[in-house]
Amino acid sequence: MSPESASGGPAVEERELRLQGEPVSPGIAVGELLLLEPGEEFVPRRQVEPDLVPAELARFAAALGSAVSELQGLRQGLREGLESTSGAILEAHVLMLQDQAFRGEVENLIRGQRLNAEAAFADVCDVLMQAIGGKADAYSRERTSDIRDIRRRVLRRMLGQRGHVLAEIARGRILVAPDLAPSDTMDLQPGEVLGFATQAGGPTSHTAIVARSLGIPAVTGIGAAPGKVRSGQKALLDGYTGLLILDPSAETLARFGQIQVVQQEYERMLSNLAELPSETRDGYRIALAANIDHPGEAGEFMRRHACGVGLFRTEFLFMGRDTLPSEEEQFRAYRDVVQRMAPDPVILRTLDIGGDKFVSSISIPLEMNPFLGWRGIRLCLQQRDLFVTQLRAMLRTSAYGFPHILFPLVSGIDEVREARCLLEEVREQLEREGAPLGEHVPVGAMIEVPSAAFLADLLAREVDFFSIGTNDLIQYTLAVDRVNSRISHLYEPAHPAILRLIKGTVAAGHSRGIWVGVCGEMGGEPLLVPLLIGLGVDELSMALHNIPAVKYAIRASRLPDCHALAEEALACTRADEVRRLAWQNLQETVPDLASFLHRSRPPGDAALNAAAGGPAA
Repeated sequence: MSPESASGGPAVEERELRLQGEPVSPGIAVGELLLLEPGEEFVPRRQVEPDLVPAELARFAAALGSAVSELQGLRQGLREGLESTSGAILEAHVLMLQDQAFRGEVENLIRGQRLNAEAAFADVCDVLMQAIGGKADAYSRERTSDIRDIRRRVLRRMLGQRGHVLAEIARGRILVAPDLAPSDTMDLQPGEVLGFATQAGGPTSHTAIVARSLGIPAVTGIGAAPGKVRSGQKALLDGYTGLLILDPSAETLARFGQIQVVQQEYERMLSNLAELPSETRDGYRIALAANIDHPGEAGEFMRRHACGVGLFRTEFLFMGRDTLPSEEEQFRAYRDVVQRMAPDPVILRTLDIGGDKFVSSISIPLEMNPFLGWRGIRLCLQQRDLFVTQLRAMLRTSAYGFPHILFPLVSGIDEVREARCLLEEVREQLEREGAPLGEHVPVGAMIEVPSAAFLADLLAREVDFFSIGTNDLIQYTLAVDRVNSRISHLYEPAHPAILRLIKGTVAAGHSRGIWVGVCGEMGGEPLLVPLLIGLGVDELSMALHNIPAVKYAIRASRLPDCHALAEEALACTRADEVRRLAWQNLQETVPDLASFLHRSRPPGDAALNAAAGGPAA
C-alpha cells in the first residue's frame, strides 16, 4: 500500500511497483535502473591426465598469487575515507586466499580426483558458501558475498576473463542486483552511481558497510521480482526507509522530491553541529557516543560527531567462521578502535551471543526460549577459556587508550562479582607476564533485565557505570518478542513501566556516584531525547547516523523543561500519552526539527501520526 492510499488520499497508479527492503545507507535517488543478472562464470569441468596434475596445481597457485597481488594493490590505492573500512575487507579476502586449509582443500581435489583447477576451486567455494549461507544468524549468511567475490576474482584469472567494470556501466543509474561483491561496491563513485538495491544481503554485510562509507544510497533484501524488474525502467530508491519504487507515479516523484529537499536542508543544518558540544541551552552536558559492530566504523565522521564508542558489539569477530578468534586477533581489533578514539573512551561489551545470535564455533543447544536461555554473561561464565581470552585481549588495549569493559545480560549480583573476580585474575596474570597495561579499566553492567533494574542500588556498589540496554529491557519487561510482527505494536519504548525502570536505575546509579547511559535504540530517537535527559541519563549511545539529530534536540532543550516533561510523563498511564507529551515538547522547543520529522515522512507513518495526535494508519 502506498503512503497516499494508506492515509486516505488518492491511490498511486497501478503500474507502480514497490519493493520493500532494508535501508543500509541513507539518501534518495531517482533515475534509470540497471539490472545486473546473475553473472556466475561458466566453469569447465574435466579430468586431467595424471602427468598434467602438477600443471593444474601450478595454474591454481598462479591464479591465487595474481588475485592476492591485485587485492593488495587495491588496498594501497584506496581513496581517502575508505582506508579503515574497505582496507579491512580486502585484508580479510587476502587472508582467506592465503589460508592453508582452504588452499589444501582445492589441491586435494586436483590431486585426488584429478579435477581441473577451475572446477576444484569453484567446488570448494560453493561448499563453503552453502555451509555459511545455511547458518541461523544473518551476519554469517552475509559473508557469502565475500566468498562469491573471491570465487569470481580467482576464476577470472584462470579463465582469462576481465569481466565488466561496474563503475563504467553503472554511471548515472540505479543498480539492482542479486547481490554485489564488496570490491564492486568499492569501485562505485558517489555522484556518478545514483544508488543500488540488492535482493540479498543485510545491514552488516561488507557491501552495506562500504556503501555507508561512500555515502551512496543503498537498500538490501528487496527479494526477487521475476519479470517485473528490467533495465531502462525509471526507479526511485529511498535509502531512509528501504523502499525501491519501479515506474513511480508523478505524485510519488513529487512527494519524494519534497522529502529529498527537506532532508538535504536538514542535513546541511545538522552538519554545522559537528564541532559544537552536546549540551542544553543552559549548559548541561550530555555525552553522545556511537554503537558500532566493526572496527572500520570508527572513522573520521565518528571522531567529529561522537565522544567515544558507547557500545562496541564484539560478536562480529566470532561470527561467520568455524574457529574462535585468537587473543591476538581480538586484541588487534579492539586496539585499533581504542587507539583511534583516544582520548575518548571505548566501551567493549563482552561476548553477547545466544538468543538470535549464534556462533558456529560455539555449540549452543536448541532451547525452547533462547532469549531466556544460555546467552550473554551466563554463557561466558561457563565458558571460562573463551571468556579469559577475550578479557585478556580487552585489558591489553588499556596501554593504548581508554577502554571500558561492559558485561551484558546481568540479572544479579553474583554474576557481576564472579566476572569481576575473573577479570582481576586476568589482570594479575598479565602483570606477571610483563604486559603493558593502563592503571584502571572501568567496568560496567548492562541493565536490560528487570531484575537488574530492581537491584540497581545493589549493583551500583559493584561497578563503575551502568549502560541501559533498552532494546532488551523493553522486550523483557513488556513480554514482547520484538521481532514478532503480530505483537510488534506492543513493543513501546515510551511505556510508563520502561520510564519508571530508567528513572529508578538512574537514581540508584547517581546515589553511588556512577554515571548511567542508554545504549539501546531509544537513545537515538530525537523525540524521546529530552525525556531521557529529564530522567537523568548522563550518556546516550546510538547508531552513528542518529547523532546529529540527537545533538540538535539536546542543544535546543533546557534542563528545567526536560525535568518538567519527565515528571509529566511519569504520571501518564499509557504510552501514547507519553508520546503526545514528547511531541508537544518537540514542537515547542525544537520546532524546525519537529517540522522536519513531519515533512520527511510519508503521510501513512503510523508512529509519527500517533505521536502527533493524528490518525494512526
